[in-house]
Amino acid sequence: MNLDIRRLGAATRRSPLGLSTTRGDRICDFVSDDARVLYDVAAPAAPGSPSFERAGPRERIYFDPAALRVGIVTCGGLCPGTNNVLRAAVMELWFHYGVRSIVGFRYGFAGLVPRAIAPAELSPDVVDEIHHRGGSLLGSSRGTQDPTEMIATLEREGIGVLLVVGGDGTMRGAQSIVDEADRRGLPLAVVAVPKTIDNDIPLVERTFGFETAFSVAVDAIRAAHTEAKGYDNGVGLVKLMGRHSGAITTHAALAEPDVNLALIPEVPFILDGERSVVAWLVERLARRRHAVIVVAEGAGQDLLGEDDLGRDASGNLRLGDIGAFLRDHLAVSLRARGVNASVKYIDPSYMIRSAPASPNDSIFAADLARYAVHAALSGRTAMVVGFWNGQFTHVPLSASLALTKRVDPEGDLWRSVLESTGQPAAWG
Repeated sequence: MNLDIRRLGAATRRSPLGLSTTRGDRICDFVSDDARVLYDVAAPAAPGSPSFERAGPRERIYFDPAALRVGIVTCGGLCPGTNNVLRAAVMELWFHYGVRSIVGFRYGFAGLVPRAIAPAELSPDVVDEIHHRGGSLLGSSRGTQDPTEMIATLEREGIGVLLVVGGDGTMRGAQSIVDEADRRGLPLAVVAVPKTIDNDIPLVERTFGFETAFSVAVDAIRAAHTEAKGYDNGVGLVKLMGRHSGAITTHAALAEPDVNLALIPEVPFILDGERSVVAWLVERLARRRHAVIVVAEGAGQDLLGEDDLGRDASGNLRLGDIGAFLRDHLAVSLRARGVNASVKYIDPSYMIRSAPASPNDSIFAADLARYAVHAALSGRTAMVVGFWNGQFTHVPLSASLALTKRVDPEGDLWRSVLESTGQPAAWG
């Protein structure tokens, strides 16, 4: 695993931040280029152990802030904390580095093609209040664009640094921009800020918006619990986001332990039969007269029996609606077993996406933005700002794109869910 970070060239300009290189002088310090964060803190730190470059402001920078033009683009689904990233990046560039030319490209990568809406000029006044709102000041979109067109726009706009805010599909788009810039010999720094409420970016422990997402999901679970307890044999069913990862579902189930059954993409389950979800539910209702089930959107896709639904604008396979399917199937199956149940279904997806960031996510999103600015001004490129073992890090885009991140069915997190819900460890 190559964790080396690319640089556009030698950083020869002294940083304007006015920090220190001396410990103990009560002045905040620059981060040394030699500072590393071990990939595996549980393993002995032998020579050659994989480690990330530690993020932070460098004493020497590559770009001349007075001559630099910075572009920012937000892509993919809406996510709590995006506006916090925008505001923090603009504030850091403007007040600490002295960059006075900052533009935001509208509606994701679609804003980087010739037919796009003109980019928005960004300044502290423009972003002053946006952290109080959900969504993105710049708007967003899904899907890829022609990298030759995107680079042509960046050249025309005179962009030297591009900050890209998005998830795994956005990272692929950022890599295509890097590749085209390399082909043209364009000195463009591309630095990504990881944005996904699914928390599924490899080599990054946590992404902004994730905590807000499962926090808002808890409100939906509480509503489902109230509905379930309000009826004899009441079943509250909540569908949460997570195409391939059950991160939101697992954390929401742990945060709100009224959940009795959590279903995630990483753990297959059986609907009917002796040791199945329906059999478990019949027994649960006989004992407790109510149940709360939380399912990730990507769980149980093999049970839907649907033909190929094609792909969405981001290139992801379209999913069948496991929530609606479970709602109907459980009602019919319970009735067939002589159980008169009331199944109430809640899908809070867009309420979660559009929520403003929680206080902790607000801090985290702003930190990621500032570290992205530090990395870009130092001339680093083709990277994403990460968080690992309690430290902010630099992660090569290529390394992140080569891996996947999922809930480990044999790991501590899933075991905690099993212990909290009391559900079977295996089906069938």
